[in-house]
Parts: sequence; structure tokens; C-alpha cells
Amino acid sequence: MSAEISAAPGQFARRRLQFRAWRGTRPFWAGLFIMIGGFPIMYFPYANLQIGHLTLAMATTAGAGSLIIGVLLVVLGISLWFQKHIRTFAGVAAILLGLVSIPVSNFGGFVVGFLFTLIGGAMAVAWAPGGDTDAQPAQQVAVGGGGAPAGVADSDTTILRPVAGEPNDLSGTSPANGANGRRSAG
Repeated sequence: MSAEISAAPGQFARRRLQFRAWRGTRPFWAGLFIMIGGFPIMYFPYANLQIGHLTLAMATTAGAGSLIIGVLLVVLGISLWFQKHIRTFAGVAAILLGLVSIPVSNFGGFVVGFLFTLIGGAMAVAWAPGGDTDAQPAQQVAVGGGGAPAGVADSDTTILRPVAGEPNDLSGTSPANGANGRRSAG
């Protein structure tokens, strides 16, 4: 018997690259952190710790609340993986559930679940889809007089420089528009 893998050659590398591409298009790590934070929050209120012959029960009166918070965090983490457009909602909801878990679930799963949830929620809120850099060809910019590229306006003086033939005031209260500085209803 040889120790060869029965899969086609290169299949593992191809699957790994497919997973990496899938992972890069969504807030994967945020979802993972939120799920990891949800497990201690829902586990510790139901855990019994054995120290010799001494059983330490860490049950709280809000054990059902801890279970609900933990399950919601796991669901939010999974939904971040498969529905990336809800990243802001899921991130804010995870942060709020993490904060609620402090009084409800043994200081948020002994602070471990709380910290993972806060970090994951912040990552979800801050995540933005990356732009496709290969799809846009590089544009060549012609250099105009003074070393500035042609067609690029100076951002400091754009507002001060009037455009010939077009009024700069879009509010409709300019004397050039006949409004005499007053807003009119009709």
C-alpha cells in the first residue's frame, strides 16, 4: 500500500484557492469571531465544573437568556458568511448582544465571549467589499501646464474659481439668479 492521496492531483490546492477567494469576498473573520464569542456565552451558564469531589455549578437565573444570546450570535456569524450585505446590522447587533451578555451570562462568558463578540462586531461594521483592481485598466493622464495633470482640478481652489457660463450657486438664493438673497416658495 502506498501513502498516496486518492484525490486528483492539485484538487486540494484548487479547493484551498476557491475557499480563499470565497473568504475574501465577505466578512469571514468577523463572522468567525462572533461565532467564537457566542459559544462561551451560551456554554458557561450550563457548565458544571468538577474540582475533586466538589461540583461548581455556574448556572444563573438568566440561563435561558444566555442560551438565546449565544444562539443569536452564532446565527449572526453564519449569516455574515452567507449574506454579506447585512454586515452593518449584524455587527451592531453582535456588539449590542455582547454588551447585554455582561449582566446576563456570567460577565459575558467570563469576558472571553464578550471580547470576541465586540471584536467581531467591530470587524463586521468596518468591513468593506474590496474593489476589483484587475477589471479597471490604468488610465494615462496627460500632464498640463504647471505640472498638474490635465482635467484634475485643484481641490483647494475649485470652489473659488467660477465656471464660465454656469452659476456656482445651486441653492437658488444668489442675486445672479434673481432671488435677491431670499428663498422663495414658488
